[in-house]
Amino acid sequence: MKLSKIIFLIITIALLFGFGYIKTQSNPQQTRGDNRITSKVIKSNEEWKSILTPEVYNVTRESGTEKPFTGKLWDNKTLGVYGCACCDLVLFNSPTKFKSGTGWPSFYAPASDSCLAAFDDNRYGWDRSEVICARCDAHLGHVFDDGPNPTGLRYCINSVALNFIPTNK
Repeated sequence: MKLSKIIFLIITIALLFGFGYIKTQSNPQQTRGDNRITSKVIKSNEEWKSILTPEVYNVTRESGTEKPFTGKLWDNKTLGVYGCACCDLVLFNSPTKFKSGTGWPSFYAPASDSCLAAFDDNRYGWDRSEVICARCDAHLGHVFDDGPNPTGLRYCINSVALNFIPTNK
């Protein structure tokens, strides 16, 4: 009798944890990166430190934030594309950039469905979603649901997490 209760308890715990694992893995809001990117960039912290400036490293690898209205791209109005500062994956197109008044570059849509990943970020008492590069997992900023049409989203992105490539006229 005791053995059957122990076995039942072990099976119950295994099933509960198993379903929790499946739920967590199937929820894209909880997954860093995106498996649709075929050439994932993986580097050690030491490698990133050797190729990035201290400010870019702090923001992209340690989830830092630049001060508002200080980044070189927050008020950029030139046509072009915005790529990841760490791996150059194209993340945003200039026609989706808008003036949000926040002091950071803001976009209402990413360049593609697979270039970004987002997950819940409740640090510091905020209820928001952190946005990362799907290729290299660089922290870019956050996405909020107070943006303009057509999406209603505001991707609030650190300038130092982006490289801007102007479009040739």
